[in-house]
Amino acid sequence: MVMQRHHLCCAGIAFALYLHHLVSTIEVPLDLPQPPTITKQSVKDYIVDPRDNIFIECEAKGNPVPIFSWTRNGKFFNVAKDPKVSMRRRSGTLVIDFHSGGRPEDYEGEYQCFARNDYGTALSSKIHLQVSKSPLWPKEKVDVIEVDEGAPLSLQCNPPPGLPSPVIFWMSSSMEPIHQDKRVSQGQNGDLYFSNVMLQDAQTDYSCNARFHFTHTIQQKNPYTLKVKTKKPHNETSLRNYTDMYSARGITETTPSFMYPYGTSSSQMVLRGVDLLLECIASGVPAPDIMWYKKGGELPAGKTKLENFNKALRISNVSEEDSGEYFCLASNKMGSIRHTISVRVKAAPYWLDEPQNLILAPGEDGRLVCRANGNPKPAIQWLVNGEPIEASPPNPSREVAGDTIVFRDTQIGSSAVYQCNASNEHGYLLANAFVSVLDVPPRILAPRNQLIKVIQNNRTRLDCPFFGSPIPTLRWFKNGQGNTLDGGNYKAHENGSLEMNMARKEDQGIYTCVATNILGKAEAQVRLEVKDPTRIVRGPEDQVVKRGSMPRLHCRIKHDPTLKLTVTWLKDDAPLYIGNRMKKEDDGLTIYGVAEKDQGDYTCVASTELDKDSAKAYLTVLAIPANRLRDLPKERPDRPRDLELTDLAERSVRLTWIPGDDNNSPITDYIVQFEEDRFQPGMWHNHSRYPGSVNSAVLSLSPYVNYQFRVIAVNDVGSSLPSAPSERYQTNGARPEINPTGVQGAGTQKNNMEITWTPLNATQAYGPNLRYIVRWRRRDPRGSWYNETVKTARHVVWNTPIYVPYEIKVQAENDFGRAPEPDTVIGYSGEDYPKAAPTDVRIRVLNSTAIALTWTRVHLDTIQGQLKEYRAYFWRDSSLLKNLWVSKKWQYVSFPGDRNRGIVSRLFPYSNYKLEMVVTNGRGDGPRSEVKEFPTPEGVPSSPRYLRIRQPNLESINLEWDHPEHPNGVLTGYNLRYQAFNGSKTGRTLVENFSPNQTRFTLQRTDPISRYRFFLRARTQVGEGETIVEESPALLNEATPTPAATGLPPTTIGLTSTTTAPTTTTTDTTTTTTTDTTTTTTDTTTTTTAAITLPATTIASTPAATERAPAATTKQELAYTKNHVDIATQGWFIGLMCAIALLVLILLIVCFIKRSRGGKYPVRDNKDEHLNPEDKNVEDGSFDYSDEDNKPLPNSQTSLDGTIKQQESDDSLVDYGEGGEGQFNEDGSFIGQYTVKKDKEETEGNESSEATSPVNAIYSLA
Repeated sequence: MVMQRHHLCCAGIAFALYLHHLVSTIEVPLDLPQPPTITKQSVKDYIVDPRDNIFIECEAKGNPVPIFSWTRNGKFFNVAKDPKVSMRRRSGTLVIDFHSGGRPEDYEGEYQCFARNDYGTALSSKIHLQVSKSPLWPKEKVDVIEVDEGAPLSLQCNPPPGLPSPVIFWMSSSMEPIHQDKRVSQGQNGDLYFSNVMLQDAQTDYSCNARFHFTHTIQQKNPYTLKVKTKKPHNETSLRNYTDMYSARGITETTPSFMYPYGTSSSQMVLRGVDLLLECIASGVPAPDIMWYKKGGELPAGKTKLENFNKALRISNVSEEDSGEYFCLASNKMGSIRHTISVRVKAAPYWLDEPQNLILAPGEDGRLVCRANGNPKPAIQWLVNGEPIEASPPNPSREVAGDTIVFRDTQIGSSAVYQCNASNEHGYLLANAFVSVLDVPPRILAPRNQLIKVIQNNRTRLDCPFFGSPIPTLRWFKNGQGNTLDGGNYKAHENGSLEMNMARKEDQGIYTCVATNILGKAEAQVRLEVKDPTRIVRGPEDQVVKRGSMPRLHCRIKHDPTLKLTVTWLKDDAPLYIGNRMKKEDDGLTIYGVAEKDQGDYTCVASTELDKDSAKAYLTVLAIPANRLRDLPKERPDRPRDLELTDLAERSVRLTWIPGDDNNSPITDYIVQFEEDRFQPGMWHNHSRYPGSVNSAVLSLSPYVNYQFRVIAVNDVGSSLPSAPSERYQTNGARPEINPTGVQGAGTQKNNMEITWTPLNATQAYGPNLRYIVRWRRRDPRGSWYNETVKTARHVVWNTPIYVPYEIKVQAENDFGRAPEPDTVIGYSGEDYPKAAPTDVRIRVLNSTAIALTWTRVHLDTIQGQLKEYRAYFWRDSSLLKNLWVSKKWQYVSFPGDRNRGIVSRLFPYSNYKLEMVVTNGRGDGPRSEVKEFPTPEGVPSSPRYLRIRQPNLESINLEWDHPEHPNGVLTGYNLRYQAFNGSKTGRTLVENFSPNQTRFTLQRTDPISRYRFFLRARTQVGEGETIVEESPALLNEATPTPAATGLPPTTIGLTSTTTAPTTTTTDTTTTTTTDTTTTTTDTTTTTTAAITLPATTIASTPAATERAPAATTKQELAYTKNHVDIATQGWFIGLMCAIALLVLILLIVCFIKRSRGGKYPVRDNKDEHLNPEDKNVEDGSFDYSDEDNKPLPNSQTSLDGTIKQQESDDSLVDYGEGGEGQFNEDGSFIGQYTVKKDKEETEGNESSEATSPVNAIYSLA
């Protein structure tokens, strides 16, 4: 058992959060006169999103309520003059609304808020408002960069100057991240640095990307392409040994030199409180390691962090002590070099003593102190009510002495707000502090007679906030005693709080706080109660139990009896569902019929409002051994029997039964059902459910029900048949105790209101002749009630006004009396169609697929019902492209609620649309507004419908594509990017641009071995659209995946001949990529191009095809055509076949001679059996022959490879290739597999004739 105790006192849950409260200044109650105080304002450097409205915050409190005004760039800003600018009610926050147009840039500048009342003026800080900018990357032509292998290189980013600055990262043009390490890394300026260039760096291109914060857009610079000049070809064997990598490549190892910063020394200035980032990037072969040091000492402890593979040193929250000289040491095995950085720490002004509000009584003295520090030393300027203090009217009771203002013998009427401005070249601070001269007797601001509860030995605090002028003196007393409480276990704070380090039982009692000044005194009482902690005195213990047993987990608790205790159980640290198999008791938890699923950690949690305690134990459930499970078949339990009713009472009865056999699966539950013969005779209902360990239960009953019961047993296999019914038991009647639920009133027509409810069931009627008293009246206290008594669950009120509220009550009644008074429900009479349409509908095109709508809302009186939504109906009237058919299907967008603007999206670009607006209530649509027409601008096109790739020969590839299904504008052409790849190696990406009418392209292959990957996109004037990606088919000399590798089962075909060449199956996997969908399609193509008809098997040749998954609403179908090369016409093939035939002939002659001399060969027993596909010899292509089975079967002949073929076949060796392609290695050796055919069909580009087999001649002589 593991015990975990948590004691949470109401005064000690987060005691540290109160420390600031203990030392905070005394607040002036808002019901007293006081100057303004700024409570909320925008940040000094305020950058806003140009797409949103602008909110410049300024809120203040005071009495009287302050009046707000603004300056912009030092001049008065007339808010009322600009219709786009408004000020929130009872606030100074400016709202600049651009929904009706306007440029946010026109409102950039420096804003300052003034809050005034009769007692002074408070100022906000100067808020510098700037609009976020995401400029486009300047267009530039990037040439191919040639660099020697091993030389250093830096790729410049030079991002556009955004506001705020964009986040820079490098990727390839195919949006794959550039791998960075100590050799290749990105600097803080965004440039990409190569300490030394390797040949593999040319396998990709490099593009700098800028991500802008507010618009969440990414702009990509034109990619850099590297051409690495190397002295030696790529040697994988030498590169495996990292230490020999450079020498194996012929690269000269060099000492480090700095790429950034330049030279041997530099300097850097940083402001106090910000992060300092020092950076050193070095070149060299091998790539250097970077180490950081500080001259004359250690690096600042606890605030330094190495970043970017040790190339950057970050010092957080810089202070003046961090000034000094730092140096980075770059070293490799060839040598080292270092760079010294001199760091100077300056400081914008920061507070030493910020001026605080000063509350004085008439005749009192006081002072305001404004002390700030910085580097250089800040200048202090005092203002009063927003004006320089030198220009204010003279005040004989005030004396300015540098950073202090001294007040002597102040009088009522001297209240004002003073501003202290501390500034230097790096920034400024502005603080408001008011001087309020008041004559107020003491008052206690906390509620009277507070009750504080705390757990014994916990820390607590008693609060007594107060106010008065002069500032009162506050003292604490306990139980009316005269000694002031301060010291020892008590600590009194200036703000009136009394803190206790440890609450003890003897600390209970009534505490009195007394605030006193010359004008009087005030007091309040706080009662403290110290409670006993909650403890689990006996918790659950680890147990090992057998499946089906009844374990008990203990949880005995001791707690304070005056606190409400809550006990919860957790299983595996999650709340435990207490089902029918579990019983939760005051001192534990019992599990009936425990199963394997019950195994786990059980935690008992005892909690009160002040603390909690917990204890945990692990329950292990032993299952029945597997051999016993096999011996004991499980079945559903037998039905319970011998039901008996005892302990008959007015509202309860005890039901007892005898369980049936559990049939080797323990009974987990019993379900008790009942039937009554008045409302639904013959229908059984579930009454209650009980654990499988009990056979008796007390059932709660309802009045006026003639009960009959039955019991069903449940185990893990299923439910038993119901038991035989018990005898009937009739309960006496009574008046209903509940009223119908679900009462509602709604109109079905414009002049009625239908009142409906959920009727009482048989166990709720409680007596005969159940009926319902329906009462209603218009929602007016002076209105009179109407009533009607009905027996159904529905009543219709006619001749009602349109959509008015009604008060409704439905009360149940039977012959024994009425139910309690029902609750009142508000319903509404019927609605009628709205009478008015939205007006002044305006459309603003946002982009090629979305528009912004604004309209004038209809008056609520014209809705004639509950306003559900405004609805915009729109349809695509035509396309701006000629001769393009469009669907004019009506669509609509809903704008729920009472609103006057919305967005319509998912429009087709470059189209003419029409739009109408309606308002909708529960009845339907109102009249339509006038039709508005608008065009959508051009967008980017969808991907081309298909991209077909054909390889007519090994020297060229033909591409053919179709136009996009959705041009979304005037097509200006196509962009084709392609690259060769061979396995994991990829070549450089080449680009071709085509006119909009061109849909074919022939690529002359420079590499007959590699495959090609093609990326095709259409473009409009707006930009390039979605990409369709395809790869050229695999060449025949590439490795063919086995069925196991492709996930497809091998194909086995049974033939009636003795030997059969297995059918070869190849699988091409093609990845098709669109903008938002990636689909992988697997094509299976058999090498048999003609159809083979067997007794039970038919194989038909099909071209390899892929079907591209739809992206949005576009479908593309792609097809591949394998290259058809007639290898039978190749000279080298004819020569090879002749050589093989000659060798076979010689071998057969030798065998024939040996046979005639009586030679023997191993005998194969399966003379007329089908070839076993699992035979080891089938796999390696070898066969066994005997001197008895060396004759051909009837109507068959033997081919050159030893395969017995049907006589009517005239296949040539070309037919054994895949799709007409000859599969040969580069050295000319044949690697294709042979297959059996029955009927030869012509295939495109292939013709064959059969040569006479020399084997037949030999057999004919035998």
